[in-house]
Amino acid sequence: MDPLSDILSVLRPLSYVSAGFDAAGPWSVAFRDQRGFLKCYAVVSGTCWLSVSGVEKPVRLEAGEAFVLPTGRDFQLSSDLSLPSSDAAKIFPPGRIGGVVTLNGGGEVFLIGSRFAVQGIEAGMLLAGLPPIIHLHGEADRTALRLSVGQMMDELSAARPGASLIAEHLAHMMLVQALRAHLEQTPESQGWLYALADRHISAALTAIHAAPARKWTLERLAGEAGLSRSGFAQRFRETVGETPMGYLTRWRMFSAVARHQRQPQPLANLAQEAGYNSEAAFSTAFRRVMGRSFRSYVRDSERIGDVGF
Repeated sequence: MDPLSDILSVLRPLSYVSAGFDAAGPWSVAFRDQRGFLKCYAVVSGTCWLSVSGVEKPVRLEAGEAFVLPTGRDFQLSSDLSLPSSDAAKIFPPGRIGGVVTLNGGGEVFLIGSRFAVQGIEAGMLLAGLPPIIHLHGEADRTALRLSVGQMMDELSAARPGASLIAEHLAHMMLVQALRAHLEQTPESQGWLYALADRHISAALTAIHAAPARKWTLERLAGEAGLSRSGFAQRFRETVGETPMGYLTRWRMFSAVARHQRQPQPLANLAQEAGYNSEAAFSTAFRRVMGRSFRSYVRDSERIGDVGF
């Protein structure tokens, strides 16, 4: 499995909800407490403004455009940013699946959106390097995301057999589409995602994800990257934002948590699959890297919230 697919498999999108929003006249809606959720939107018709907490400049959205909000920040959608905002919780029923919410009679601007929770406190750490807004500019990228959002809305509202499985795959698909587009638009930033655009560092990441339990050394990873030991270490840190061995250890921990959540198993088995000779060695490394015991981490990572538009 390639590194991007591997990392996204750990996120495991859950609690899929997709719905439409049809508005007219002056309106403004504030979406609060979005932590733990990824949100994908497409503007089918009309125009509106998007303002995200901590982002200085609002975005003017036109018909046909699509965007993703991956960091869980509060945000506001409105016809006019100067208007006072209504709380989205009062407009969109909790857990609404499919259907369309109409505001002021509708008919001027129409959006479709999908929202899904990502399980595990590791999700926030893996997504922390992404920007607050991924605005898709390319026609192919916008069309692909718009079609995926629309299909998820159809699947969830119709509740046909297999809808949950299709929603899971669509959620991953939407996230991959957004990340690919963002990577192409801003290839020079720092983080694991941007490292995939560097052929040398990407080769090392691919090797790590293909065999995380292997007895990797800095020299072996440098060989996979086709660089000298010192050149690789510097380039990896500058590109990814951490050392190669630090990334390897942290990925082993994330993978162990993900395996246990998919199918609970003895800690000794997880330790062996992560490349450790004993349960004690794995537990010590896990506490050092993750800041708590394995069992405490798994217990806390099971918490997810409610969902809406």
